[in-house]
Amino acid sequence: MEIRSLGIDGVLEIVPKRHGDARGFFMETYNAERFSQAGIDLVFVQDNHSYSATAGVLRGLHYQLEPRAQDKLLRVIRGSILDVAVDIRRGSKTFGKWVACEISAEKGNQILVPKGFAHGFVTLVPDTEVLYKVTDTYSPEHDRSVRFDDPTVGIEWPSVVGGFQLSDKDLKAPVLADAEVFA
Repeated sequence: MEIRSLGIDGVLEIVPKRHGDARGFFMETYNAERFSQAGIDLVFVQDNHSYSATAGVLRGLHYQLEPRAQDKLLRVIRGSILDVAVDIRRGSKTFGKWVACEISAEKGNQILVPKGFAHGFVTLVPDTEVLYKVTDTYSPEHDRSVRFDDPTVGIEWPSVVGGFQLSDKDLKAPVLADAEVFA
């Protein structure tokens, strides 16, 4: 397993070893002991699965407030995405900064997005499936979002033929300056 920082404290790209032969491949995507040895001591309590039929489906930027904040370990099992994490920890020296990483089934890589970050992704190809583990269950009362195109954050989303497809919730999300964030 290879672990790389994406440039903001706590956001990591994780690349499991892939063992392949003529039949296909095998990879261990999560092992609590190995993660702990790498300094990642998280207990995941819920798995989520999303499917997007077309390229340009943008989901995010989502997060949950304390005490129901979630760390997320995300991977793509079909297709590819550009995954984005925005630091929303008000006291952080990187508050409002973002990092992005292409996550794909072909690469087999994953991203770890810790508590205190708004998270989102856009599908780069049709028929993309994303699986992710979280450290707390979904809580509608704590669920929040930040506008994907907030100009003060300035995320450089890829251009997509036909534009982005967003939920009504994501279209109505507040900009970072108006959002409830981590103290």
